[in-house]
Amino acid sequence: MVKRYLCKRLLYLLPVMLGVSLITFGLINLAPGDPAEIILRAGGVEPTREAVEALREELGLNDPVYVQYLRWLWNVLHFDLGTSFRTGMPVTQELWARFPATLELTLAAMVVMVLLAVPAGILSALYRHTFIDHFSRICALVGASLPSFWKGLMLIYFLAVVWGIFPVMGRGGLRHLVLPAVTLGFGMAAVYTRILRASMLDVFGQEYIKVARAKGLKERWVIGRHALKNALLPVVTLFGMSLGHLLGGTVIVETIFAWPGVGKFVVEAIFNRDYPVIQGYALFVAIVFVLVNLLVDISYVFLDPRIRLERGAGE
Repeated sequence: MVKRYLCKRLLYLLPVMLGVSLITFGLINLAPGDPAEIILRAGGVEPTREAVEALREELGLNDPVYVQYLRWLWNVLHFDLGTSFRTGMPVTQELWARFPATLELTLAAMVVMVLLAVPAGILSALYRHTFIDHFSRICALVGASLPSFWKGLMLIYFLAVVWGIFPVMGRGGLRHLVLPAVTLGFGMAAVYTRILRASMLDVFGQEYIKVARAKGLKERWVIGRHALKNALLPVVTLFGMSLGHLLGGTVIVETIFAWPGVGKFVVEAIFNRDYPVIQGYALFVAIVFVLVNLLVDISYVFLDPRIRLERGAGE
């Protein structure tokens, strides 16, 4: 049953990738700017019309749009995402070379989020309408309201420029990872804290929690083994979406902190009209989201035995 469910969900990946590729290909071709001219200008010289036309012919940009798309799609079927206009390297190799940096930042941000959100959400639910609850909700509101670029710039100014505790930008040791991870983790923790609080309050009102307490179970057992496990379902759903966004490249944070990940690379590709990189990135993100959400669906079975994969597959 599990194998059938996995195969059925993986088949959904094909129409998703096709739709994403069509939309992305259409949008990037509507964007103003000639990739050939931008590439030639990057060399510091004023390109001539003949040079631009020659480069367009070399890159295949003079072909009709549908021909370009079908050629790209044929290459993808052979596991080839094309070659970057700017670097001349295979797109797959470029993305794969930068993915470890994005993965490292993603895992660090998730650790920060869990360390902040789980205790705050549980304590806020346990001590409802007390100072702890009000303080937690205010911090969550502030964290969710402030944009990532502002939080990043403030952390750089105070912790890197003024006090000199951490490096300003770049990727190196653990100290380079702290500021971007906190910037991402604090913003996510704000959202997760509010969701976990609401979910915990809902679970605390269930009959099985009252029965567990009536049996004299220790409060930490009631919270850890009964309440928290059932309260995690909506959190896990949001976690899958967040993980997909992070693995797809945290564009703003990677750009601010000059973190050499996938997001920063794609921003540069957009400015340079590097069509193969943009198209390959969109396909990569689609695959990441489908696979991450598949893992989230499977995790429901372990969190709540009442959920069965065959029911989800039938839906």
